[in-house]
Amino acid sequence: MPINKNALIRYKTIDKCLQNHYRQWTLNDLIEACSDALYEYEGKDIDVSKRTVQLDIQMMRSDKLGYNAPIVVYDRKYYKYENQDFSIINIPVTDKDVKVMNEAIQVLRQFKDFSLFKEMDGVLQRLEDSVYSSQKNKRAIIHLEKNEQLKGLQYIDDIYEAIQNKKVIEVTYQSFKARKSSTMTVHPQLLKEFNNRWFLLAAHREKQITLALDRMSKITTIDFIEYIDYNIDGDIYYKDVVGVTVSKSRPQRIQFWVDRHNAPYVITKPFHPSQRIIKKTEDGVIFNILVQVNFELERLILGFGDSIEVQKPLKLRKRIEQKLEKAVEYYKNSN
Repeated sequence: MPINKNALIRYKTIDKCLQNHYRQWTLNDLIEACSDALYEYEGKDIDVSKRTVQLDIQMMRSDKLGYNAPIVVYDRKYYKYENQDFSIINIPVTDKDVKVMNEAIQVLRQFKDFSLFKEMDGVLQRLEDSVYSSQKNKRAIIHLEKNEQLKGLQYIDDIYEAIQNKKVIEVTYQSFKARKSSTMTVHPQLLKEFNNRWFLLAAHREKQITLALDRMSKITTIDFIEYIDYNIDGDIYYKDVVGVTVSKSRPQRIQFWVDRHNAPYVITKPFHPSQRIIKKTEDGVIFNILVQVNFELERLILGFGDSIEVQKPLKLRKRIEQKLEKAVEYYKNSN
């Protein structure tokens, strides 16, 4: 049974309310909570009727969606979960669900040799592991890096939809340097993931800007402004950089030495696709890459500490040297 996004928001809101056992929930309370949630997620007032919420509760009680929620009415007025530990997000995956998902995975695997689906193989492996671990007495075999405290992920779907449908959005944003948030109107172009964080490449006042999703506090779709599509190809736009910071400067040939203990890591996980081995020595390996110098590149170099040495260009070498000297001063002053 297909479910629209607004209905899912209402189901999750009702579920969250009924998990709060320190408050009594009337039907009007649930209607108000659903209205507030829809305004928060959609950025506009959506009329939620009494009949709509009553049908939502009826749907959650049924097995049509697999919820079978034990919602009861007491004192002829208040709603609650009969089982206080119940939540629709904790419903176990049934054997039938696992079988259907495994069949879907196997169908997708038939396309893995086509060039269009080459990058799907890792996704399918993670999906298959997730299905496997959802069964009783099964543990996950793949452990993925994740940040439970990461903010802003709730905006990915809305931003993706805005880009796909060529819609302008209004973003409430506060950078790390700003004292307070501000609101800007942008034309979203591309979503970019780097180092387990998500970023939005957007056009603002005819300039390209990069916004971190974890610094956003609200986004709203705007229908009355015509969208400008810059037809940005991510592979081309980010071709000359490490990370997400792109400038108008030309890429430079960066030459650096890595000691012999860490060189294998740099060989197997290059700093950049342009990386080349220049020379192997007794104590390490000399590499070079062709990139723009940016914040992310400096952070990457500094992360290798005393096992790396920037040789060229001189300006970058001096900058890394100054940062390391400053770090040493911090250690000396703390003694």
